[in-house]
Amino acid sequence: MKVATSIILARRQSLAELIENRRYIPLSEVCFRLGISQATARRDLRILAKEKKITRTYGGALGKFDASYTSFADRRGVDREAKALIAEQARQFIQPGITCFFDSGTTIFALAEVLSHHPIHGLCAVTNSLPVAEMLGRREEMEVHLLGGRFLQRQSILLGDTAQRSAQRWKFDLVFLGAEGMSRRGVWASEPEVAAFQHTLISRARRVIVCAHAAKLGRETKTFLVPWSTKINLASDITAARRMRHGLPL
Repeated sequence: MKVATSIILARRQSLAELIENRRYIPLSEVCFRLGISQATARRDLRILAKEKKITRTYGGALGKFDASYTSFADRRGVDREAKALIAEQARQFIQPGITCFFDSGTTIFALAEVLSHHPIHGLCAVTNSLPVAEMLGRREEMEVHLLGGRFLQRQSILLGDTAQRSAQRWKFDLVFLGAEGMSRRGVWASEPEVAAFQHTLISRARRVIVCAHAAKLGRETKTFLVPWSTKINLASDITAARRMRHGLPL
């Protein structure tokens, strides 16, 4: 039986709004929530992508995730002194000859800048950030690997299912993560897709260093990442007294 055009258009509008609210949604959930087949879901997603309402991904769809972000270049100049202080703290965790993952974001980029000026011999650096890879790659003392994935232009990162599968092939001595917020409860991510990727990194790490400046303190987003633990450490410009008061790692 042929479905009325008005019903199809209403379904696609509901799908576009669902993706925009959730930011990212896998194909299986599209089918479950709308009660449609995979063939119908793919057709709807293809049309919405053609209308530039969403971005198709491998196995799902993405809302205006990248477009909603301030560009990497614009964010790089914000809170430079705080980020430089955090970078100097974070560098103290790194020893020669270990394998580290460097997350995206301008605070982690500040750490890459420090390492570019003061390299650590034998460091194996893995990242999904193009600016971080370029900065670390300036020094022959350090080996740099860039994960595969879908390119998000405004953030200059590679993300998605391919990036997660690439990360699963590694074991990291240290993972340096950015964060959108931190509180007594733990660490908060910006988006579900970012959190999914960061969860993969955490699972492959012996130790995790969250790099976040004081402006993130007390901020809780819709996406909880991980509670504080002996495995999850913090590099920040927040004083020891404030860390204790807010239940953060010293």
